[in-house]
Amino acid sequence: MPYERSRSPKALIAGGSISGLFAGLLLRRVGWEVELFERNGNELSARGAGIVTHEELFDALAEAGITTDRARVGVFVPGRRILDGEGNIVAERELPQVMTSWGHLYGLLRSELAAGYRHGRSLRDYEERADSVVAHFDDGSHAEGDLLVGADGLFSTVRQRRLPAAHPVYAGYVAWRGLVDEAALSDATRSMLCDRFCFCLPPGEQILGYPVAGVGESLAPGHRSFNFVWYRPADARSLAEILRDVDGNQGDLSISPVKIRPEVVAAMRADAGRLLGPHFAEVVRKTKLPFVQAILDFETPTMVLGERTVILGDAAFVARPHVGMGITKAAGDALALARSLAGGAADIASALRRFEAQRLPVGTAIVRRARNLGSYMGTQLGDARQRELAERHRQPEAVMAETAVTAGLEVLA
Repeated sequence: MPYERSRSPKALIAGGSISGLFAGLLLRRVGWEVELFERNGNELSARGAGIVTHEELFDALAEAGITTDRARVGVFVPGRRILDGEGNIVAERELPQVMTSWGHLYGLLRSELAAGYRHGRSLRDYEERADSVVAHFDDGSHAEGDLLVGADGLFSTVRQRRLPAAHPVYAGYVAWRGLVDEAALSDATRSMLCDRFCFCLPPGEQILGYPVAGVGESLAPGHRSFNFVWYRPADARSLAEILRDVDGNQGDLSISPVKIRPEVVAAMRADAGRLLGPHFAEVVRKTKLPFVQAILDFETPTMVLGERTVILGDAAFVARPHVGMGITKAAGDALALARSLAGGAADIASALRRFEAQRLPVGTAIVRRARNLGSYMGTQLGDARQRELAERHRQPEAVMAETAVTAGLEVLA
């Protein structure tokens, strides 16, 4: 049966997280009807992850019609500081930024897109037809539209159906992450950490942290949270040990926080007391539910997977978190896609090619930059250039100047 197109072209978006929400909101603003399909049956819960903002993220928020008030988005910090193992400040740098959290940003986006959001719809496969694309779901249902957007993350079904050989690569280290209530910290730790982007640099490791929205998404001082990320080397054997859960099941790249074995968390906290300065050690000790993630690299060879199918965000590129660009990259992808498709459905294939020509180099540059920033971990030092990068990115001034900033990403200019 021929596809009966409505007055507006229709986009099917696989993935209802931040990437999918940006795509949906921005496409809707340029005249598209959108329908988002999220595999989870319930509303996505807040995640213990902090986000560094950049100008491109604010551009996307403004164009989506959400806010131009940065005070609504996150916590302003005036600069950065590095602490030594005794808790002394060894370096400082002015660098104004707004820090937010996954949960707070998701809430802003989700409240703006109420209609057309479908829970419990996991994409199984899709097919392009002469004048449409059809998405098939695990529950036996299907949906038809003019465009399919794969915003379904690192293990994207949209991508895997057309690029089955494209897999993420483990970088050789993990990140322990978590949030702790600002009010739970001592006065000394709040004073040292909670109004700056802070770092501590144990040999071959790095921990960083900054304030984000707290319980109830409060941005008020004293009611916020402090987000930390601790990068630690872990070879394949160590990773497997970390990811063996309380039930004896073996995770590949991640594990639910409630399934991490108590002895693994206890060992991590003991290492924090031994390796970190007292302020960061307190943060780690008082975080109730830390979680761990394997650090990965992924680059897609193409973002366009057909005449009517495209991937963006983490489905296309996953960069190590040092660059702090994951959410901004997803927002920029969605913004570029919407602008390319503003003319409607007359020539989707050409619009997707324009989109890819713009964003493929951006994703490649971000992943490359993140690898360079992560070189200090020393897990993949194979040649003189890598050793040079590792030495550079161990230096306090370089850490402060280059972590989670767009400097050096000329392709974004």
